[in-house]
Amino acid sequence: MKIAILGTRGVPNHHGGFEQFAEFFSVYLQSKGIDTHVYCSSLHPFKEETYNGVKRIVCYDPENKIGTAGQFIYDLNCILDARKKKFDVILQLGYTSSSIWHFLMPKKALIITNMDGLEWKRTKYNKLVQYFLQKAEALAANKSDYLISDSIGIQEYIEKKYNKKSEFIAYGAEIFTSPNFLKIKHLVEIPFEYDLLIARMEPENNIETILKGYIKGVTNRKLYLIGNQFGTKFGKQLVEKYGNNEKIIFLGAIYDLEILNNLRYFSNLYFHGHSVGGTNPSLLEAMASNCCIVAHNNVFNKTVLNSDAFYFTDHKDISDLLTLKKEENKIQLMIKNNLQKIEKKYNWEIINNSYQQFIEKCLKMSK
Repeated sequence: MKIAILGTRGVPNHHGGFEQFAEFFSVYLQSKGIDTHVYCSSLHPFKEETYNGVKRIVCYDPENKIGTAGQFIYDLNCILDARKKKFDVILQLGYTSSSIWHFLMPKKALIITNMDGLEWKRTKYNKLVQYFLQKAEALAANKSDYLISDSIGIQEYIEKKYNKKSEFIAYGAEIFTSPNFLKIKHLVEIPFEYDLLIARMEPENNIETILKGYIKGVTNRKLYLIGNQFGTKFGKQLVEKYGNNEKIIFLGAIYDLEILNNLRYFSNLYFHGHSVGGTNPSLLEAMASNCCIVAHNNVFNKTVLNSDAFYFTDHKDISDLLTLKKEENKIQLMIKNNLQKIEKKYNWEIINNSYQQFIEKCLKMSK
């Protein structure tokens, strides 16, 4: 089997969830002797031809020159290159800017698409872009040979809206087993005496709700916020509004998984405000790092966490939950339950194997 992974900025991960998955899954496939290629942006800082045996195919990406429109050109360049290669399978991660080029996809390759979350619901997009994303979602759902959903909520949505079956395969995480406070001592002062929020600076992640509630609540702890606060207009607005508050510390973007896991592990409360679709990677990583999770109250988070988290809908809930202490027995039980979920349902070996088996099944069915 010769497989290409398309739809990310490339490997190794220097961006987010799909890039993290592409890194783990591509290396896994290559270790199984499967000829694996990952399309990578020319803007990616890693410049080697291969990564842990995985072939990197670099395509021109003008996003740094023309903004978001550059993603469409980058995806087009990836698809045009894929037409020259004899791939058996193209695994497309997401559909935001690539589905409009569906008619250019290689005819002989099997197209399998991970449908991501409900992208058109993201409030950072204006009405016109949201309309486009709904059309892009429909194209991806109807033009792909097979579909994957990474949450039960998305799977049910696709079946109801498009009358299409999709394979449910969640995202993955690894249980963090080597905590070392010295790794993060330059960032935080005392273990378990701070709270943590890791998110992209987007409105639908309920960041401002969390910040507002945190400032109004009674606590001597500080909230450390990790994300590229200068990467979006919304992020810059948050810094202007909350950056001078002594309770709020903006740490910027951090991609070092060891540092992130240690920050999660030694936090008191971990806030997860994501509200738009899918099994969120950062949520699973928090579960795998012994976090006491305070999550936004929605079906996607509840499907994963069930009763092993605290939920909020507004800033008042955040303020009220600041009295929680991680060492409480009931919280320790919730943490233990979440670790068991990672071990039994969401560990990378299970997820990678599920993807491989599904892809191989799709190939057999298509012959």
